[in-house]
Amino acid sequence: MPRHPRHPRAVFAVALVLSSTLARPGGSQPAEGGTGAAARSTDAAMQGAPRASSAPAPTSAASGPARIEAAPRVRKPLEKLTTDVRRWGGRVGVLAVDVASGATLAAFDEHSLYNPASNAKLFTAAAALRLLGPSYRYLTGLYGKASSGAVPELVLRGSGDPSLRTRDLWDMARDLRAAGVRRVGAIAVDQGFFDARYVPPAFEQQPDEWAAFRAPVAAASLNANTVLFTMRPSKAGQAASIAIDPPGFAELRGSVSTAKRGTPEKIGIRLEPSGQRLIVHLSGHIPEGGRTVSAARRVDDPRLVVAYALKEMLQEAGVEVSGEVRLGGEHQKRLLAAHRSAPLGNLLSPLGKDSDNFYAETIFKTLAAVKRGRPGTAEAAAELVGETLGEIGAFEEGVVLRNGSGLFDAARASPRAIVRLLRAAFLDPALGADFTAQLAIGGVDGTLRGRFRAWSKERAIRAKTGTLASVTALSGYILPPPGRSPIAFSMLASDVRGKIAPARAAIDDVVEALAEELWKGARPR
Repeated sequence: MPRHPRHPRAVFAVALVLSSTLARPGGSQPAEGGTGAAARSTDAAMQGAPRASSAPAPTSAASGPARIEAAPRVRKPLEKLTTDVRRWGGRVGVLAVDVASGATLAAFDEHSLYNPASNAKLFTAAAALRLLGPSYRYLTGLYGKASSGAVPELVLRGSGDPSLRTRDLWDMARDLRAAGVRRVGAIAVDQGFFDARYVPPAFEQQPDEWAAFRAPVAAASLNANTVLFTMRPSKAGQAASIAIDPPGFAELRGSVSTAKRGTPEKIGIRLEPSGQRLIVHLSGHIPEGGRTVSAARRVDDPRLVVAYALKEMLQEAGVEVSGEVRLGGEHQKRLLAAHRSAPLGNLLSPLGKDSDNFYAETIFKTLAAVKRGRPGTAEAAAELVGETLGEIGAFEEGVVLRNGSGLFDAARASPRAIVRLLRAAFLDPALGADFTAQLAIGGVDGTLRGRFRAWSKERAIRAKTGTLASVTALSGYILPPPGRSPIAFSMLASDVRGKIAPARAAIDDVVEALAEELWKGARPR
């Protein structure tokens, strides 16, 4: 991907102010709150991208005059973060505020725009809770006209469920048989809930990436539009056993052999699109007595994956399938069997805690399909997110969203924009609990399982991570002990290719210093 010009540098200034309510027992109370991947990146100007605001996006703005009025434990790690990032040739923006009062606690270049990476998922999650509600469920249905145990055309119609799995198809197949169906002609898939652009915006920047994190999106998807290969060794000299989930879609060619004990694993997987199916070329070997090896790869065209798998499930359930697999079936209205997803409040956990791009993109398009009418588009979703920010008082000029996940070069946001969103969501009784609950907990789960381990007992740090090849980001909350107000923070670093690990560690040091100030006197030594 060609390198785009970087944003003009802001005049860097450090502003760090800790309000007296931060460590003062009896400070103002917050609203009720819940307790609840790697890719290339540039600082492109996002020409032609749909914006969450209609105003022109500024490229940079300086912070206020430098002022340092803080305990040394916070000032020192902040100065180290900013100094290190500039020494590496990068940029960093920081903002932390008291949620209850809005008072600034720490700031550095907080108005400038950055690629937020997966911190963009915060906007998707807030809009989903606001527009759909935490109890919203997806419906995946089997439709058709049944007569004398036969359904000439069985239609699977999806509404964007990101959680549909092979076992759910099996349940629907058994329900269909239990209803008396013994024969099915054609199997059609109605993908009309979303538009036909199943590759999300910006995903085209890395077309040859077959990893699962780049999976395409469809209204009727299965297993997050990935194929899982599970390889188990047998006896030396024999072929290893291969299982493919979901079944029916991928055509297997080649094999993986079983080598002598102690032989290093060597497995090759090459994928070849073939019409609306996928040819998988396997090669290599695994050792006798060795571990079971699993590998997931995205599909190229997701539109008929679920249909081929449904055909296999029906046949296993004792239902004969005689016709073709195809797209269509919009005219079928009679519901024969159905699967309903878990509530949206539960589905947001993979998005927030695990940074699942597929869940983010599917939920993003769902906003448009539900609120603007089918087919849902990414462009309409971006507009809706912008409108939602205005409704909850979190509007900030310059926020740019092209997709729902922040993957690749798809978004721009400032630390100030993200903190405004965080504060508005936390203080909104309709959003706060569920929005906080979907974030990773430092030292406990999700993408923060291995970070902030010293704070796992308090479960105080709730945040969304973000990582691209030259970007690292962290935004979220520091929850307080009783009688104090939480902190909302956002820290975005870009142009730190090759320095992701130290930049992340420096960001963590600032967050931990803020947490120490917030919890001063409330943690046992």
